[in-house]
Amino acid sequence: MTDSQDSPPTQALSGPVGAEGASADGATTKAPTGLAALIRKHPTAWLAGALGVVFLLLGTGAVFAGIASGSRSPVSAPIADATTPPRPQPSSTPGASPVRTCSVAAVMADPRLTALSAYVVNANTGETLLDRNGLVPERTGSVMKTLTASAALQILGPDGRMTTQVLDGASPGVIVLKGGGDPTLATTTGTVYSGAPQISDLATAAMQRYEQLHPGIPITEIVLDSTLWNPADKWDDSWDRKEQADGYQAEVTALMVDGGRADPSSTVSTRTSDPIGDAGRAFAAAAGLYGVTFSTGSAVSSTVLAEVQSQPVSVLVAQMMSWSDNVLAENLARVTSKVMGFDGSSASLAQAIPGALVPLGLDTAGVGVRDGSGLSALNAVSPAFVTSLMVKARTGEANLGVMFNALPVAGMSGTLASRFTGANAIAAGQVIAKTGWIDTAYTLAGVVNAADGTPLAFMFTSIRDGISSDAKEAQDTLATALFTCGNNLSNN
Repeated sequence: MTDSQDSPPTQALSGPVGAEGASADGATTKAPTGLAALIRKHPTAWLAGALGVVFLLLGTGAVFAGIASGSRSPVSAPIADATTPPRPQPSSTPGASPVRTCSVAAVMADPRLTALSAYVVNANTGETLLDRNGLVPERTGSVMKTLTASAALQILGPDGRMTTQVLDGASPGVIVLKGGGDPTLATTTGTVYSGAPQISDLATAAMQRYEQLHPGIPITEIVLDSTLWNPADKWDDSWDRKEQADGYQAEVTALMVDGGRADPSSTVSTRTSDPIGDAGRAFAAAAGLYGVTFSTGSAVSSTVLAEVQSQPVSVLVAQMMSWSDNVLAENLARVTSKVMGFDGSSASLAQAIPGALVPLGLDTAGVGVRDGSGLSALNAVSPAFVTSLMVKARTGEANLGVMFNALPVAGMSGTLASRFTGANAIAAGQVIAKTGWIDTAYTLAGVVNAADGTPLAFMFTSIRDGISSDAKEAQDTLATALFTCGNNLSNN
């Protein structure tokens, strides 16, 4: 029912009307009451109100009209292209990243660490926990040996061996001592290379065979063959010659004995300036050949009189890692180069060592290799790369377990045996790492088995001309801080 149907009929009024009065014709009319009375009493206010309502209604009508009009206009909507594949959707919602709160910033601020680069990852998940210039290639010190060992294990295999031979000469009375790259050939059973082949065994077997082939003809000449690589390519010009006198590095030749040491029983011993000649003289003495002449050259005959082999690469890697043997590192690197089809030169290592690591799935772009030992300050490898190698080594991937198991252990073995003392002793036995030192850098790389059970792969480099040895303790303290933080290690 509408409002008009519910209201009484209205009467027309003529003339002025008071509250109560008469019409013009004298007829008496009833005074208006209610709404009519209010209108009569305040006509101006009611007129203004009425006009406002009208404008309001007109405006509202315009709005509705606009809506109605707009609803009749065509609306463009995207039409799905049947040939467009649906947008890919994530298979699962990624979990929230944990908020880590264990900061080692104060430890890294230790001035003994000088120009520090550091990279740490959770070895289980691969997540980067700490990065301080970790992608920048830096000098490695002896941490380079982890790359050399890994390359040798890939190319030579853990069972590979290096062979030293004695060959029949071009004429009776001449024999050839041919080096196969083994620097461990020993003149004594007291050698630092425990279990190494003995030159006396080689000499005895060679003389017996020579007598069978040339009875009654004395040996007058021994040709020394060190041509597996260029014998002149024996010392990198970026090395300091004092390393030879100080007893850390010998000239790199394919024929040598005792790692070139003056004292075969000492890991650090002055090295010879004539490793090839020393090998020849040691052989002659063991064979009882006196008054023979020596010459250098390459073997012509292929008749083998005798040979001895080095211990397996797995053993050599363990010896190299334990006391950071530079000679073993350089010779393993050169032999690896030769087996890969390079020429065994020092220059070839820049391609050979990274090339051997490519099948491991490592990105070797930017890896700069100058030598196999790390003595050169021109080596340039990022902490992130070495850390990635350690992640793989820890799980024993592709024979890398041989290298990892040979790494020194904090407070227990190798070059870490006397480290991690005092407050850092809480991490003893839990840091497995390769140490590195040259005059301008201290380095440390490996795995920390943290207190919370998290394995943390890492590398630290501290670089400064004339860097002090107390950087070692500062790095131990940083590794101990990793042990304490574990997976709660913060990058802040």
